[in-house]
Parts: sequence; C-alpha cells; structure tokens
Amino acid sequence: MAKKLDRIIVVDVEATCWQGDPPTGQASDIIEIGVCTLDIATLARSDRRSMLIRPTRSTVSAFCTALTSLTQSEVEHGMDFGDACAVLERDYLSRNRAWTSWGDYDRQHFERQCTDLGARYPFSSSHLNAKTLFALWHRLPRELGMARALALLGLSLEGTHHRDGDDAWNIAALVAELFLSAPGRNAHGSVT
Repeated sequence: MAKKLDRIIVVDVEATCWQGDPPTGQASDIIEIGVCTLDIATLARSDRRSMLIRPTRSTVSAFCTALTSLTQSEVEHGMDFGDACAVLERDYLSRNRAWTSWGDYDRQHFERQCTDLGARYPFSSSHLNAKTLFALWHRLPRELGMARALALLGLSLEGTHHRDGDDAWNIAALVAELFLSAPGRNAHGSVT
C-alpha cells in the first residue's frame, strides 16, 4: 500500500519509571499511549485518544504515579500492548502514514518493547522527531521539552502534562505551528 500523506499521526507514551534504576527483575513497560492526528491540508487536530496499557514486566512506582498520575490499579485494567499496536494499525493506518513524537524516546521504546514482547511494530519507518525539528526551525541552541516549546510560542498546555492523550494533542499543536510558519502556507494553514 502506498504511503498516505493526508495526516500525521502524533504519538506520546508513558512508561513505568523509577527515580533510579528499575528494581531487580523489572523492565520499563509502556503504560499509556496517547495519539491524535494532524490533518496536513487544514492543520486541524482530531482523534484525541488515550489507551491505558497493562504492564507485564513491571509495576507502577510511587515516582511514576507522581509524574504521570497513573496508578497500578488503573493500568492493571488496561489493554494488552499487542492489542494496542493492532488498534494503531487498524484505526490510524499507522504502517502507511508518517508519524511524529516529541523526541526519539517514544520510537525507541516502541521498537524495544515490540522486540521484547514479540509484538508487531505498528508504525511506518517515516518517523519525524518533532523535538529536533522544532529546535532546528527556531534556531535554538538545544532541544526543549514540550511544555517549554509551547511557552516559547505563547501557547497554553491543554490538559495534564504527562498524560498521553493530552501530550499528543499539545505536540500536534506544536507541529501545526511548524507547518503554519513554513513557506507556501497562508494564515489558515492552506498551501498557496
């Protein structure tokens, strides 16, 4: 199937984490996948979604809960990681579209967890590192976190930081701003 260039899939993940190294016998598991789409023609964001994922190799630490607000009891009722990957393929055509995340962490974590668990990797090879693109586009000396990038543009952080449906939504706003400022786009985002 030919690559679809109508939308970019925006993805953000949260994973089990600790203040230091993982406890013996545990490995970081994705526990939430946030996704939304950015329409290339209109730059409209849509399909805001958050999927809780049941961890299989670790438990949610107090540090992780403080960072993400996610608890062990919440994620225990989440979906299987492989099923979530299938949802991305089915509902977002993720193997046939470009996708983006804020940095390479999300891509690398997906690749590692798919390999470790034998799940089918749900994405195309067309990953765009929005964090790097943003820093380069704005000629910054270093990359910024998502919240600082929003502040730099005078945009408000919508929702709760480190909750993935909200983070994906905010990342999509930053990517839309990059497209808006690109040559050949008018104030409405349309190609001129």
